[in-house]
Amino acid sequence: MSISEITGILNENKRRLSIIETPYDPVAGNPRDPNRFHFDVAGLESWIPKEMEREPLVREMIRAGSLDRYIALKATPSDQLRDATLREWKRLRSLYDFPFWAASFAYIKKKGGGEDTLLVLKRPQRKLVNTLERMRRAGKPLRLILLKARQWGGSTCVQLYMAWLQLIHKKGLNSLILAHQGVATDEIKDMFDRMLSQYPAWLLHEPGEDFRDNERRVERVGGSRAAFRVIARNCKVKVGSAEKPDACRGGDYNLVHLSEVGLWRKTALKSPEQIMRAACSGILLHPSTMIVLESTANGTENFFHKEYQAAKKGESQFKALFVAWYEIDDYSLPFSSEAEKLDFAKALYEGRDASQPLSQREQPGSYLWWLWNKGATLEAINWYVKERSKYSDHDLMASEYPSDDVEAFVHSGANVFDKYKVEALRPGCNLVPLRGEIDGDAPFGAGSLCNVRFSEDPNGVLRIWKKPVVEKETRVLNRYLVVVDIGGRSRKADWSVVVVFDRFGMITGGKPEVVAQWRGHTDFDLLAWNAARIATFYDSALLVIESNTLDTRDPARMMEGDQSGFLLNRIRDAYPNLYARRRSEQDILMGAPVKYGFHTNVSTKPMIISMLVQAVREGLYIERDSECLAEFDTYEHRPNGSYAALPGNHDDLLMTRAIGLHICFREMDPPKVVAISRRLPLRQKPVSAAVI
Repeated sequence: MSISEITGILNENKRRLSIIETPYDPVAGNPRDPNRFHFDVAGLESWIPKEMEREPLVREMIRAGSLDRYIALKATPSDQLRDATLREWKRLRSLYDFPFWAASFAYIKKKGGGEDTLLVLKRPQRKLVNTLERMRRAGKPLRLILLKARQWGGSTCVQLYMAWLQLIHKKGLNSLILAHQGVATDEIKDMFDRMLSQYPAWLLHEPGEDFRDNERRVERVGGSRAAFRVIARNCKVKVGSAEKPDACRGGDYNLVHLSEVGLWRKTALKSPEQIMRAACSGILLHPSTMIVLESTANGTENFFHKEYQAAKKGESQFKALFVAWYEIDDYSLPFSSEAEKLDFAKALYEGRDASQPLSQREQPGSYLWWLWNKGATLEAINWYVKERSKYSDHDLMASEYPSDDVEAFVHSGANVFDKYKVEALRPGCNLVPLRGEIDGDAPFGAGSLCNVRFSEDPNGVLRIWKKPVVEKETRVLNRYLVVVDIGGRSRKADWSVVVVFDRFGMITGGKPEVVAQWRGHTDFDLLAWNAARIATFYDSALLVIESNTLDTRDPARMMEGDQSGFLLNRIRDAYPNLYARRRSEQDILMGAPVKYGFHTNVSTKPMIISMLVQAVREGLYIERDSECLAEFDTYEHRPNGSYAALPGNHDDLLMTRAIGLHICFREMDPPKVVAISRRLPLRQKPVSAAVI
């Protein structure tokens, strides 16, 4: 054990704690926030949003240098003038600074009992607000799907942010809040009543409007307790539940908060999709609108899981946000002494490679080390160890206190790949690719393989991390390998993937690496010629096309039919360096025809997945696409012994790696540098595993 490593852990932990324990004062402002600047005005000195720099009041106060000097320059100082100036300042700052507004005017129920307290944002709430504020400051519609651990005030924060938009930013913004059941709607209504009862009347009105401190703040709409109007702001707030979704129909809403969506039940009369459509269909894609879907996870294959995955992949207008348990300050357990902390750090480091837990109520050392690398403090991990002993199964712990957004969605299967080993591949995914397509003299047919070149296009589907290397005096045999996984033409089918491996590093004991990838939906003949062009571009690489699997469970693909033979027949006469399966001696003697392509079936699939598991576990190759890592994390063993992606996920990228790495390590000869004079013409006969 290295003393320097333990010292490094303790020093890093001290740094993390110093950030967490730094007092947070939303009135004084955060000097470390890059979106704020120092407002150096005596009497109001603070760190305020940079957007405020353009405001005349801010510029005038900065020139004056102090609040008193600013007042004196305007008129004869008086208590009344000072109060009016402070109100003007608070109104202006509230417009730009939600944390300031919440800590100054938004009263909430104190957790654990006691008098109501102003909302001072906690660490995960600040993460949530910062995400919303980035969208607002950019002039974009606010669209967020929030996956969360429990008990940190996420719902309250979302509802008060909506109230801030209604009470401060714009009159007439109507809001809808749908909880998963009626009890939750009562709590939401109580929160608004509590906040508005203590909210200053002058801030509800525009400057110069008449008001009374004891004026009536709200009125019911249509006699319903579930809907009320904030009179001075002419905005409605409607509260309903997914159990009775009819309450959301026919409303003119600008702001919608759908709470605990993962718990919404599908019935014969309604589905979560129908409820959301009814609530949000009339909301325009304008900057002054907001839709937030928020929930703890509740398994896979449900509406919330599908929507979160789509947002995470960038396929929807929503941004995905996850809050882990270790980002919540309550989930931390201090050590009784520095000696105990030192022993804990030593045990953490020494057990970092342990992949097996010592009991059902513990996590293996590799998991705890992964938490450390994710950013958890030693104190947080100490809490996790103690809390984990309460549960007999990790899935139970993960459903309450998820560490990432993969384990949050608890499932019944077992992961095929060690998530910590998958994470070790991530540094290779930082290389920025070129985008474009490979063109030839024709869009298809043998002519498409002539004059092959890369055409750069930011909208192109092909991504190239490294272009092919072709030397003038030497050539590397068996260098490039191209693997094709056939998907479908329709958008609901699996993706078609063409991936290129570069095996050059294997000459000196290095690793093969992914250097290019095409992924999309297209007609089968166009896919065939595109794959052949990519292989031609990469120095006439060995081209391996997967023939359709016998045990496929993808309905869309099954409807497409077995297209592998079609693709192979289209290109076998035009592209000579085509992979064919090994033939037995009997097949050769009997003159059996050559079978092109790699056939994935119930016999070969376990073989190639086993190779991929080894490659991930031992870091045998360099990955470039983070989407492939996501597929590793959502790939599982099924009770019937098969392998499959979790519902709502894909495995097309994963299968190209499985086939490619199997051929790369177990079938192809090692790459070899030869002089250009020894260069042999491309084989005019099929290339098979037996003759590679």
